[in-house]
Amino acid sequence: MKLSELTKVEFWIATSLYGFAILLLVSNSGDSTPSHLEYLAKGANMQYSYVSNYLIPELFRFSILYFSFLLLNFCIIPALFKPNNRALSLVILAGLFLGIGLITSITYTYSKVYMFPDFNSTQDAYNHFFFKGFTYSAWLILVITIYVALKKLIISIKENENTGNDPYNRTKLEAVFGAAFWFVGLLLLIATSSPFEVIVCWTLVICSTIALVIFSLYYLIPQVKESGKRFWNYFWKIFFITIASCLPLALIALMFSNHAEMAGVVIAFHIPTQLIISAPLSWYIYKKRNDSNIELNSLKTELGKSDASLSFLRSQINPHFLFNALNTLYGTALQEKAERTGEGIQKLGDMMRFMLQENLQDKISLTRDVDYLNNYIALQKLRTSRSASISIETQIEEQLNSQQIAPMLLIPFVENAFKHGVSLQHPSHIKITLQTKENTLYFDVNNSIHIKPDNDPEKLKSGIGLQNVKQRLALLYPRKHELIIRESANEFFIHLTLQL
Repeated sequence: MKLSELTKVEFWIATSLYGFAILLLVSNSGDSTPSHLEYLAKGANMQYSYVSNYLIPELFRFSILYFSFLLLNFCIIPALFKPNNRALSLVILAGLFLGIGLITSITYTYSKVYMFPDFNSTQDAYNHFFFKGFTYSAWLILVITIYVALKKLIISIKENENTGNDPYNRTKLEAVFGAAFWFVGLLLLIATSSPFEVIVCWTLVICSTIALVIFSLYYLIPQVKESGKRFWNYFWKIFFITIASCLPLALIALMFSNHAEMAGVVIAFHIPTQLIISAPLSWYIYKKRNDSNIELNSLKTELGKSDASLSFLRSQINPHFLFNALNTLYGTALQEKAERTGEGIQKLGDMMRFMLQENLQDKISLTRDVDYLNNYIALQKLRTSRSASISIETQIEEQLNSQQIAPMLLIPFVENAFKHGVSLQHPSHIKITLQTKENTLYFDVNNSIHIKPDNDPEKLKSGIGLQNVKQRLALLYPRKHELIIRESANEFFIHLTLQL
């Protein structure tokens, strides 16, 4: 089976540490520790040999640790996550527990031979060392199992980063970090040969802290926030929860220790840890996370709106106008077969080319945008030229500079003017002016307003909408534009000043 990159790294690190430990053990034959143990053995009238009572047992202990890690990390525990292999894996795990416990117990009887006189009988000594060996076996399997579980959970969360906003996944991630913190502390305590009672105290306090932090983040603090209350209300709830949890923690501590004072030690560490560390930390994390979520949701909302608006506005041209323009061209072709038809078709072609090419760019030449505007107005004039009651006046300067502008930014105002300001049955007027001075563009549109009949399909449609135009201006030209809109019963007016 091909090893993954992570598996290779784990294997070589474990092998390197094992080799280094063996090398250090073999090269340390002149160290004071074996001679000290030999002195103790002689004082107890026991035979003590460096090789048989120290070197070989230590070699066995390091070898057991190394091979147990390889078996548990790469074979047994991963198989437990697969239902088909779970039963066999449990049997192998039980056999490994018995094997480690038995071998460790035997090595203890050799390496701790000088301690035999401390017991009432040889049987008591054997019982003690065998119990210690199987305890070591249980702790070894537990620690390696936790390591593998944490590794698997971290990999799983990493592979599903896109669901990081899911509260369930976030809870798992926080539990992983808490468990990793406890695990690192546990390894340090084991490495420093700390008493079993200290390990129990560390485990109980840290596990209760992890549980309280997660409970606070996902239930207690949101409840306090919803009720409009502040930190001190939350703090007093934590205080009462902490006091209430002292009794079960004390009972659990007494289950793992024969010393009655163990319960008092756990409580002495539990209360200040929760009140001084857990409560403020939970409140701080929730506040920071809530602020980040609010900002992120706001940005996502604005981005979604702006993206939709920009896409909509860039691709926008009134289908009603296109049909009218095509009908006009068709009618003109039937009537004249002259230059007006060709001119109209050419202008429409230029507009469609503009929409398919330059409209997709972020910025285009102001000259090209004005050309599109002129083509649009020219086509609308063709449609309305037969009606003497429609007045269309334009004062659009020719743009000879190299200024650039966002495409399709001006046309919505003109399109709305023709859409809502022209009536073939009533007098209508539209006036459009555009000029630039240095880097500033001045754009005005003034048009009449006509109420559309009830049977007009455009009556209930808002067209592009001034709100979308305002939004696009705010996105593309923040603090670089001024838009003034005035409306009366019969007239509509807009004035746009734009810093290019």
